[in-house]
Amino acid sequence: MNTVSINSQHRLLVIEPRGLDKLWGFVRTIDIPIDQVRGATHDPGVIEDYKGVRGPGLGIPGHKWAGTWRKDGERHYWNVTGGKTTIVIQTTAQRFQRLYLSVENPRTTVDLINTALTDQNQR
Repeated sequence: MNTVSINSQHRLLVIEPRGLDKLWGFVRTIDIPIDQVRGATHDPGVIEDYKGVRGPGLGIPGHKWAGTWRKDGERHYWNVTGGKTTIVIQTTAQRFQRLYLSVENPRTTVDLINTALTDQNQR
């Protein structure tokens, strides 16, 4: 599971894996400037998609995906358990072009991110 928040002062999207997910995914936190975020969606079916080549990370098919995957020349970060609460965040950032995350409230989290983008675009 992950905590997703917006740091308004620094205009950052902040993703923090919880518990052992930090270890399995080799990530403590991911900070992405809001102007490098393209959008977020709730996509529980994405867990069934081909993920690419793993490295480093953990992959237990049908249950847990945590870490970096490379697919179609892009780097993606996965930290998904199960799949029902999965959101996908698209970015233009150098480190990860897509983030696949399990969150407690997917609709609320997607709305938080997309509202921050709308606010950013109105500046």
